[in-house]
Amino acid sequence: GKWSLLGQSFGGFCITRYLTVAPGGVKEAFLTGGLPPLVGEPDAALPTYRKVLDRVVAQNKKFYKRFPGDVAVVKDIARFLAAAAGGGVAMPSGGRLSARGLQALGFSWLGTAGGMESLHYLLEKAWEVPGESLSYAFLRGVENVHAFDTNPIYAVLHESIYCNGGGASAWSAERAITERWAGEFDPVEAAADPDPARPVLFTGEMVFPFYFDDMPQLTPLKPAAEILAAKADWRQLYDVAALHANEVPVACASYFEDMFVDFDLAHATAEAIGGSRVWVTSEYMHSGVREDGARILKKLIEMARNEEPLR
Repeated sequence: GKWSLLGQSFGGFCITRYLTVAPGGVKEAFLTGGLPPLVGEPDAALPTYRKVLDRVVAQNKKFYKRFPGDVAVVKDIARFLAAAAGGGVAMPSGGRLSARGLQALGFSWLGTAGGMESLHYLLEKAWEVPGESLSYAFLRGVENVHAFDTNPIYAVLHESIYCNGGGASAWSAERAITERWAGEFDPVEAAADPDPARPVLFTGEMVFPFYFDDMPQLTPLKPAAEILAAKADWRQLYDVAALHANEVPVACASYFEDMFVDFDLAHATAEAIGGSRVWVTSEYMHSGVREDGARILKKLIEMARNEEPLR
């Protein structure tokens, strides 16, 4: 029989692959925050991260508008880390926290429901002695932000999901942020700037090479990560002609302010999939299916099965 498929985030990328190569096995498909970007581009990683960085900056602005006092808090921590021996401090489970590691606290928290509040509450307990030592609770909380100890493949394979038959990913997130480093994303430069309008910007769902140096759970995997970053013979994932010819009912929830999957790129992909219907909403972030999964899935089922009025 045929399958009804539900794909959240990367799960939607997988469904789009199925629609390219095996649509005959799919009865209907529901995508939540999971329309892959630039399906017609062989080298999608770098342009994707360039677009996503705009979303990351927007989320930073929201965070600091909600918690304006955190501008000074984050700058103080960044200055402390930059001035420490070796450019960082030791973490409870090993490894090191640098100013760039501090930025990485935005990995998921900037783009999920309640995440900004969680980030703010963690920053509230940053200091054991202000200006002299960071608290154990803070450092342990920083470690808990990333689940790479249980999900290392997430880090190692992350950029390869954008490789669509072109060249190597070649640490695309690092290359994209480097283009905007001076005057924007450099945390040391921002921390030294007394202007409160120039905060230290957090980064988003991106995996940088320094993770494999500073995070002990990833350090043994650095050689594998380097090999995958240099791999240039990826197979083509998507066939735009096949997607245009799609006859499988497809319904997508696309989140207007999604930090993980750029809305503009997602919209272009939806237009490339024949017969797809899209529910665009700003009610949810990327974590919408976790917040209100029953409502979202019910909506998509009704859309795919033509059980709701056409709008």
